[in-house]
Amino acid sequence: MNSSDAPRVAMVSGANRGIGNAVARRLQRDGYRLSLGVRMPKSFAGLPGTGEVEVFPYEAAEPAAAQRWVDATMARFGRIDVLVANAGILRDVTIESGSEEDLDALLAINVKAPFRLIRAAFPHLRASGRGRVVNVASLSGKRVRNLQVGYQMSKFAMVALAHAVRRAGWEDGVRAVALCPGFVNTDMPSRSGFPREQMTDPDELADLVAAVVGLSNTASVAELLVNCQYENMI
Repeated sequence: MNSSDAPRVAMVSGANRGIGNAVARRLQRDGYRLSLGVRMPKSFAGLPGTGEVEVFPYEAAEPAAAQRWVDATMARFGRIDVLVANAGILRDVTIESGSEEDLDALLAINVKAPFRLIRAAFPHLRASGRGRVVNVASLSGKRVRNLQVGYQMSKFAMVALAHAVRRAGWEDGVRAVALCPGFVNTDMPSRSGFPREQMTDPDELADLVAAVVGLSNTASVAELLVNCQYENMI
C-alpha cells in the first residue's frame, strides 16, 4: 500500500476546459499532484497555480489510450489515488433522428472510454487504500427530460459504472461517485436556451468533487445530484 503521508495523485480526463479544468484547478489548490489527460497537450494552456502537474495525451476514442496514460502516470508519480472520468461528448440522437455513427460515438466516448480508464487504473486505486473515482455523468443519467436518448443512455450507463466500481473496490477502500449536474456554464449546453447566468458554475462542482474525494472510507457518497433549477424528482 502507498505511504499515507505522500502527496496524493489525481488523474483528470478532459482537463483542458469546463468541469475537468475546474476540478484540476481545485485539486491543485488542495495539494494533489496532477496527471491531466487531454487530446492535444501542446494546446493546453496550463494551470494558474503551482504544484506538480503533468499533461499527457489522451484520446478517449482510442482503446489503447487509457492504459498508456495510466502507465505514464505511474512512471511519473508512482501512485494513483483519484481518477476523475470527465471527458465526454454530446451528439443529437433521438428515437426518430440521428445516425448510428453518432450513437456509436456517444457510447464509445461516454461509456467505453471511462470503463477502460477505470479498469486500467483500478489496481493502483486499490493499492492506495483510499482510491476515489468520480464519474462526471449528468442529470440525464437519472431521468429522461428531453429527447436526447443517445446521450441519456450513455449517462445512465456512466452512473451504473460508478456503482459497479464501488461494489468491486469496496473492501480495498475504493469509493466512487456519479456526479450528475444539470446545466453547467460550459460550452456543452450552449444550445439549450437556458440562461447562462442561471447555470451551475463549474467551480462549484469542483468544490463538491474536492469535498467528496476528501471524505474518509466511512463516508461514501454514491451519487451527487446538482441542479440549477427546481425539479420534482429531486
